[in-house]
Amino acid sequence: MTNAQLSISDAAALLREAARQNTPIAPLRDRVPSNDLEAAYAVQAENTACAVDAGRRLVGRKIGLTAPAVQRQLGVDQPDFGMLFADMAVGDGEPVARGRLIQPKVEAEIALVIGKPLAFERHTYADLLGAIEYCLPAIEIVDSRIADWKISLFDTIADNASSGLFVLGSNPVRAGEFDIANCAMQMREGEAVVSSGNARMCLGNPLNAAIWLADMLVRVGQPLQPGDIVLTGALGPMVTVDTRRPQVFAAQVEGLGCVEAHFD
Repeated sequence: MTNAQLSISDAAALLREAARQNTPIAPLRDRVPSNDLEAAYAVQAENTACAVDAGRRLVGRKIGLTAPAVQRQLGVDQPDFGMLFADMAVGDGEPVARGRLIQPKVEAEIALVIGKPLAFERHTYADLLGAIEYCLPAIEIVDSRIADWKISLFDTIADNASSGLFVLGSNPVRAGEFDIANCAMQMREGEAVVSSGNARMCLGNPLNAAIWLADMLVRVGQPLQPGDIVLTGALGPMVTVDTRRPQVFAAQVEGLGCVEAHFD
């Protein structure tokens, strides 16, 4: 198959096979004629449908591209989103087998668990805060089926927003019980601080990212529902996992506590 000859279904199948074999593929952006946002989300949607048909349970969404610097790098002015499935969830401190991932990185985030439907065309802070059941610290373990992370916007959206696994903390906190807009984050590996930041690094406020997602999902006919998990976006720089050795990453989010990702 030559360049620029991939259909939406072809591209989706290549990503599924890359995931199945744990082997990355070349970027897709130059091989799909209509390599725009609509086509990228169509690839993602086809693989989401395949996953659901195979029995995987959809449990939420992740928001990516929430850092202005990353948006500038990819030439976009809005975030993107991907799907969270139950089999992507890892327990706090549960070892992650290396064979589950290709080229993992970790980032600390705030996770929201939704308690009421968010079905308005345009949501407000009041709508969102009234619908959040509780918040948790989270570590998203991002991964890419595209070789060497040489991704464009098309590649990352098509590849389920470069999702891998996610770890949630175990101490739920109500949204009004901590400063969701200003809380600091620090992630350590052992004694070394490997990433730090704060909630302002996530679109100025993680609630901004969550409202963008809620509005977008209504437009595509998939509004957030009770029980849905939302990973709102990174609070600091991503950190590459060294697949040659065991590692433990501990992320402390002010007001939410700590969550750990263990790599076997």
